[in-house]
Amino acid sequence: MADFTLPRTADGRNQAYNACLNGVYTINTVINYPSDANFKMTDEEKKAKVSRTVSYLKKQKTFTDWTDEDFTAIDKAIADADAFTGD
Repeated sequence: MADFTLPRTADGRNQAYNACLNGVYTINTVINYPSDANFKMTDEEKKAKVSRTVSYLKKQKTFTDWTDEDFTAIDKAIADADAFTGD
């Protein structure tokens, strides 16, 4: 995972926020598609992918330089991922 230097620029925050939204998409897609759909992953592979993705989201949430970004979908994805992986 990248080691960010704070404070991040507005562009850096925007890139990180967009990466978080991509993570939300990944988590939602992996959780909501059955193993025999597009992803062709076992349940353990799905849990590992979700776990890796949610760790990025959780790390990003620790940064204190966010401004007016909406974390509603990100917070829901974190909760859904934790429920899915059992964390």
